[in-house]
Amino acid sequence: MFDVFFSHILAKVSLTEEEKITIKEFFVFRKLRKKQYLLQEGEVCKYMSFVVKGLVRSYNVDEKGDEHMNMFAWEGWWISDMRSFLSGEKAVFNIDAIEHSELLTITHADFEEMTLKVPVMDRYFRLLFQNSLVTKERRLVSSITDAAEEKYIRLTQYSPEIIQRIPQNLIASYLGITPETLSRIKKKIALRK
Repeated sequence: MFDVFFSHILAKVSLTEEEKITIKEFFVFRKLRKKQYLLQEGEVCKYMSFVVKGLVRSYNVDEKGDEHMNMFAWEGWWISDMRSFLSGEKAVFNIDAIEHSELLTITHADFEEMTLKVPVMDRYFRLLFQNSLVTKERRLVSSITDAAEEKYIRLTQYSPEIIQRIPQNLIASYLGITPETLSRIKKKIALRK
């Protein structure tokens, strides 16, 4: 269960066997059934979660009942409502499983204690947060400046696994377009090939 987890960490920082043992003590293994919630909007986000197996999503729902995808997380990805997790404020996102999923979860208190006991984890998370900030900035700029087709092409280049595992209506929501628009874009691209 910790193989994927440590493989991900070791790609960014080095860990001793003793540090690995210490880190394991802070995480709780959790399974989610397809469509089961990890977090619902309005609750306080108690966990930051690492996806060991499966696929989960983060999204909010507007007053019309339309879902707006924030992110998808599959094996080797972290997911949380970070503002709620760090501040204790109510979550603005829902997090649920698209596929049956297995997660390693950590509470805020345990996160703080772990990074004190294993200082290299502080560096690991700093690197993750930096990468996340860059990705979110890139997505924000793209959502403002790029045409729908450009957004879709970029998504397929950066995350080709999304197209294989995620339903079209969720991909469309993530891109900020309708499923019909996405279908037209895919047909247009297919005709060019």
